[in-house]
Amino acid sequence: MLGRILVRFLRPYWPLLIAVVVFQAGQSIAALSLPNLNADIIDKGIVTGDIEFILTTGGIMLAITLVQIACSITAVYFGARTAMGLGRDLRSAIFVRVGEFSEREVSKFGAPSLITRTTNDVQQVQMLVLMTCTMLVATPIQSIGGVIFALREDLQLSWILVVAVPVLLIGVGAIIVRMVPQFRRMQKRIDAVNRVMREQLTGMRVVRAFVREPVERARFAVANDELTDTALRAGRLFALMFPFVMLVLNLSSVAVLWFGAFRVEAGPENGGIEIGSLTAFLSYLIQILMAVMMATFMAVLLPRAAVSADRIGEVLSTESTVRPPVAPVTELTLTGQVELRHATFAYPGAEQPVLRGLSFTARRGQTTAIIGSTGSGKTTLVNLLPRLFDVTGGAVLVDGVDVRELDPDLLWSRIGLVPQRAYLFSGTIASNLRYGNPDATDEELWAALEIAQGRDFVEAMPERLEAPIAQGGTNVSGGQRQRLAIARALVKRPEIYVFDDSFSALDTATDRRLRAALAREVGDATVIVVAQRVSTIIDADQIVVIEDGAVVGIGTHDELLETSSEYAEIVASQLSAEEAA
Repeated sequence: MLGRILVRFLRPYWPLLIAVVVFQAGQSIAALSLPNLNADIIDKGIVTGDIEFILTTGGIMLAITLVQIACSITAVYFGARTAMGLGRDLRSAIFVRVGEFSEREVSKFGAPSLITRTTNDVQQVQMLVLMTCTMLVATPIQSIGGVIFALREDLQLSWILVVAVPVLLIGVGAIIVRMVPQFRRMQKRIDAVNRVMREQLTGMRVVRAFVREPVERARFAVANDELTDTALRAGRLFALMFPFVMLVLNLSSVAVLWFGAFRVEAGPENGGIEIGSLTAFLSYLIQILMAVMMATFMAVLLPRAAVSADRIGEVLSTESTVRPPVAPVTELTLTGQVELRHATFAYPGAEQPVLRGLSFTARRGQTTAIIGSTGSGKTTLVNLLPRLFDVTGGAVLVDGVDVRELDPDLLWSRIGLVPQRAYLFSGTIASNLRYGNPDATDEELWAALEIAQGRDFVEAMPERLEAPIAQGGTNVSGGQRQRLAIARALVKRPEIYVFDDSFSALDTATDRRLRAALAREVGDATVIVVAQRVSTIIDADQIVVIEDGAVVGIGTHDELLETSSEYAEIVASQLSAEEAA
């Protein structure tokens, strides 16, 4: 998976990668040329007073060093641009794919895990690319070049390389194999910490109301300790690596000096070597082992990046169950009629469907109310209309066209959905109201607030329409949040309004005024209202009663009192005899 992701997302950056290879090669060649120059100076010496030789040789060495520095800086620059671009493209791809998910896929992964995959997992892959461009590219050049130059200096000492390099690779490989499972667990532990933290921040009021701070601290401590333990186990293994590498490096250096001393003692005339050659051989050995050490450092990053890439690939390869049609209907004169024909929906793996054979029609200019006991499937039903879910049986039609055949943008632009949990985005009141219609004027915003019974509290704010809204709307009350969400749908002016229990946080008087204003202003649209309170839907043109995912009654309030025992039971539990009549 890591390879596929890198090939796919690094494709636009081939010029930068080629530049990285070129400059890393230049830096490596410059590094390999210095030991030979030093060896010549050691073996041949310097004639006293030969200023020209000193200046010339010193100039060459300085030029080589400057070239090495310039190539290294340039390679790091292009490598950083490549890595940052990859991270940006990966985050964008994940964000776009998650935006295409239906509620089913979002529930499958979970919001905390998706956040971790977009941030921490992308960072691990990005770090691998950065370190590869800045370190690993030079490793094979420096290793191969070092071996060639070392063999040229003295072939008989090369057995040290044959022993040292495999020992180094085998030892580091054994450590890495044990680190991979720890990295896999670590990413899951990060998910768990994010999940607990997110729940505690979101439910802070509930935690404080029930005095559950000690319990939540203990719960976070468990998740935090698990992450810490996993990180420590991986850290202990990582801590073994560099002492092992340095041990091999130092033992190899001692071996070169020990056995090389005998070669120097023999002298060139007896098949031995000079001190300069021994020094150069030692320099090349150190360069080779340092290159291998850099490769081992990369090998540490590789398993964690591979785990992260698998998690990223899992998101990118998951197709939404709500797919756009191959040949979508893009032109349709929508009047707003909504029809359900034997609509059935079942969650994956569920023994029984949530909705079973629902059939009814919501017409333009009418208010269709949906009521039923808790868990009867009301919210699931309204989620079928904008295709947050797709039916598993039957069909949902808008103006006679199956919603699965409509262009999604066309469908969504015609539906104004006010969800059961009113959610506002960080920004201002105006930016939230313009979410459905960016071109709406201030007059249109005030008109929508007037209908939604929200004008009074917005006018009371010092900044009025520019009053700040915190993420989720946590700095306004539940009733204010619901009224702003209703106003946001009204600004959109769609043909179909769907209110999913959107009046539950309103008092009875505000509820009554809001319904009266809606009846005047959106009377020509199709209005679908899901409600728990009978008083909210008592005047609806059509009431659909749902029980256990099936329609058990359709009609007006008076008709259902006579024909539906389920509806009569709901009414009796909420209204007095005079109110019900």
